[in-house]
Amino acid sequence: MPLKIPKTLPAYSVLSNENIFVMDTERSMRQDIRPLKIAILNLMPFKIQTENQLLRYLSNSPIQVEITLLNVKSHECKNTSSEHLDKFYTHFDNIKDQKFDGLIITGAPVELLEFEEVEYWDELVEIMEWSKKNVFSTIHICWAAQAALYHYYGIQKHVLKDKLSGIFAHKVNNPSATLTRGLNDMFYAPHSRHTEVRKEDILSESEKAGAFIISTEDGRKIFVTGHLEYDTDTLQQEYVRDFNKGMNPLIPENYYPNGDTQSEPVNTWRSNANLFYGNWLNYQVYQNTPYDINKIGEKMSLRSDSYEADED
Repeated sequence: MPLKIPKTLPAYSVLSNENIFVMDTERSMRQDIRPLKIAILNLMPFKIQTENQLLRYLSNSPIQVEITLLNVKSHECKNTSSEHLDKFYTHFDNIKDQKFDGLIITGAPVELLEFEEVEYWDELVEIMEWSKKNVFSTIHICWAAQAALYHYYGIQKHVLKDKLSGIFAHKVNNPSATLTRGLNDMFYAPHSRHTEVRKEDILSESEKAGAFIISTEDGRKIFVTGHLEYDTDTLQQEYVRDFNKGMNPLIPENYYPNGDTQSEPVNTWRSNANLFYGNWLNYQVYQNTPYDINKIGEKMSLRSDSYEADED
């Protein structure tokens, strides 16, 4: 079913050309349903690329999905035009009185900084605290996963000797979990990071890449340490960028055929990404979020109509 996004957003034409059903605001108003309201806090420097990646997988849902793009106020983005940000993004202050069925907080290239040294740390903490009572389920990706685990549980990140970059095999620890339903016992996903967290409440893990998908029992906080949303050539772009900067990066593992950087990489994770984001929208959000979106924030037993006061 369709994504509800502005027709002038670059992702609209990109996804339409891939035969993905997207819907502009005018047409969506003629459908008598309540769309899922999903916000994306985009902390990545190349925001249009990240928009295209995430919106591609959020299109794999059973109902209409309405997207709100968020940007932090406390950091000036140098790699995306101010015209694009002004036209398609809003700030937290403008939506903090709203409720959302889902929120995605992306990674950011700030891993080697202490969390409190990040320019927008205080703003991010405010958003994470707000999400506890105003968002039904939140996915934190890569650095954002580490930041959230640190903020909520005091779990420290650990600097790796070399950057972890490549496509790694993961095993599903709990095959009955709805979030990983349909994934093979062993599946592949990209990673690109300088730091790691250790095992705790893990749904899937990799012998080389470590913990990958971590979730609270109720599925309202989800932490993904890799990048299932990456395009086929994203790791290649990062490798070339780091190489041109003289950083002498390691060749991404299991990415180029025979390790030959002149060969075209092969995408081995696209179906896994579709399953993961489809499972999140279906099982963690659509089947559990209250129809009355204003009830988000009340303590709710999953797949139940009973509510009680939120203890958070």
